Amino acid sequence: MNYSFEYIDIILLAMIAGFIFLRLRGILGRRSGFEGKPTTQFEKILKDVQKENQPKPKENFDDVAQKEFITGAKIAYETIITDFSDSDNKLTTSKPLLSKEIYTQFNEALKERDKRGHTAEITFIGVDSATIKEHKKEDNFLKVTVDFVSEVITCIRDNEKKIISGDPEKIKKIYDTWIFSRDTRSNNPNWQLIETLT
Repeated sequence: MNYSFEYIDIILLAMIAGFIFLRLRGILGRRSGFEGKPTTQFEKILKDVQKENQPKPKENFDDVAQKEFITGAKIAYETIITDFSDSDNKLTTSKPLLSKEIYTQFNEALKERDKRGHTAEITFIGVDSATIKEHKKEDNFLKVTVDFVSEVITCIRDNEKKIISGDPEKIKKIYDTWIFSRDTRSNNPNWQLIETLT
């Protein structure tokens, strides 16, 4: 009699296991048998969908964009000025902010300064004003011309630490006009300095 109860228990357990298996297969799915690479047509559709979902770079330059730009331009201006005018005669922190042409020009000037044995000292007081003089779109590039007025304390010393220009105790007002540019096709929001007019 005990054997019959054992058989019933085994049958019940098997039924429960079968039920659980069917439920799991319904929830998790099962292999279709196709485990190969997706077709080229599917890959093309996937790429098109990804391109459509990518954020489009801003091409307009409205009041909000101009305010954001001026905030960034002030930071860029201070970074470039202090990097160019520090004592190591090398461009480090400002390199991503410069176009290739401007980087080459600045770098050549620093090499010349280093060759003469001169070093610069600078204390950047701050930007008094930064005003957008002009902004326009040329082909796929936005170009913005900015008038900067800033205050610095700066001087150039020779290899004997003698002052050859500037004054380490006098605040000097500087007037600069710089042109920044950004490629509207790029998702990179950063602007680069492409020209200095003063």
